[in-house]
Amino acid sequence: MDYAELTGRIKAVAEGETDEIALMATVACEVHHADDRFDWTGFYRVVAPELLKIGPYQGGHGCLTIPFSRGVCGAAARTGEVQLVPDVDAFPGHIACASSTRSELVLPVRNKAGEIIAVFDIDSDRPDAFTETDARELGALLDAVFA
Repeated sequence: MDYAELTGRIKAVAEGETDEIALMATVACEVHHADDRFDWTGFYRVVAPELLKIGPYQGGHGCLTIPFSRGVCGAAARTGEVQLVPDVDAFPGHIACASSTRSELVLPVRNKAGEIIAVFDIDSDRPDAFTETDARELGALLDAVFA
């Protein structure tokens, strides 16, 4: 995957946009269609203390709400750390929003003040689909758009 090209394209489309939902929709769409490993790509927004609610996404239905205390998305929101999960069945407390998901990458999304406003969730129907490079490059892309 050419992350430099993807980031450039997203920054060009999003230039001047300040609405977080519009930015999330653009990022979800562009990232989802950039790589066939990505089966579900989207955001869960922080809407209340310790609570995520589904935001813009691409793919089948997602879970509507996720508490910080549950699942891979909750762990990313709770800890503020990237969750790179090669086998979701081995992750304690994994929430199976889609039975086809085999691996998952979830990144915290921070605003300019450094506050977590969402998590960016990418699921794959392939085991061990994500790399440290994916995590690093997508984290940089999210920082470029939201921070």
